[in-house]
Amino acid sequence: MFKTILVPVDGSSHAEKALSVAAQLARASSATLHLMTVAEFPPDNIGLFTGGTPEPFSEVEREKLAEGMKQEAHKVIDKALAAVDLNGIEVKEVMRQGRPADLINKEAEKLGADVIVMGSRGISDMRGMVFGSVSHKISHIADCTVITVT
Repeated sequence: MFKTILVPVDGSSHAEKALSVAAQLARASSATLHLMTVAEFPPDNIGLFTGGTPEPFSEVEREKLAEGMKQEAHKVIDKALAAVDLNGIEVKEVMRQGRPADLINKEAEKLGADVIVMGSRGISDMRGMVFGSVSHKISHIADCTVITVT
């Protein structure tokens, strides 16, 4: 049935449910699970967060922020691995930095994924309402099957 399953996770309960569904699919078809998380790029200026006048981050500040985001991405993967029994399933971890929907789609293409299994909502529901949900965008741009779990 499936050989390659991509599962984007973000630490949300919806992502954990999606991973649980993906694990069932992987067991039924001896597929490899590719567990993916995306750390978004650090913003270009700090003013967006402080409400003040935009001031560019120094390169050192951007690198420090990026490193913190990578550490958070590791925590998301670890949380997902702890939440769902993946014994007997080949699991590969993928961490990227950038725009989630674009990178998830690119990773699916690169892997030749048969299916992307993802949560319908992430940890930033308010942001999703403003900018459009990642799962919604993936369902429109992916060339493979997309299963959205609520």
